[in-house]
Amino acid sequence: MTKDEAFARLAKSKFRSRFRLTAEDRAYIDRVGLATIRRHVEDFVRQKLAPAVPENDGRQTPMRGHPVFKAMHGSAMCCRGCMEKWWKVPRGRPLSAAQQRKAVDFLMAWIDWRVENDLAVSGSRDREP
Repeated sequence: MTKDEAFARLAKSKFRSRFRLTAEDRAYIDRVGLATIRRHVEDFVRQKLAPAVPENDGRQTPMRGHPVFKAMHGSAMCCRGCMEKWWKVPRGRPLSAAQQRKAVDFLMAWIDWRVENDLAVSGSRDREP
């Protein structure tokens, strides 16, 4: 599945499609830069998704507070259960280095996609999920 196909599939989900970047998120990304955001993504994937049985799996990723958390929920990479359902990544086994890189790359692509497509407008598009 290509990234565009994955984005189209995620967009069909009422829940996943709610996650967008607000003007504040975009300002934060601009302020710290994409290299820093990527390091955050790498840290969150390593801590919250890579273990075979992550602590509090299914509840370990907050719904707001950091643009990467929104990316994780919007891309169905918020917990191992969602990764299994959406991406066929089985639970109970640690993520390999290659799987972690693939997750990081897709989360960064989601962030890039949202930065390109989420306009800073008032109303429901800029509200938290």
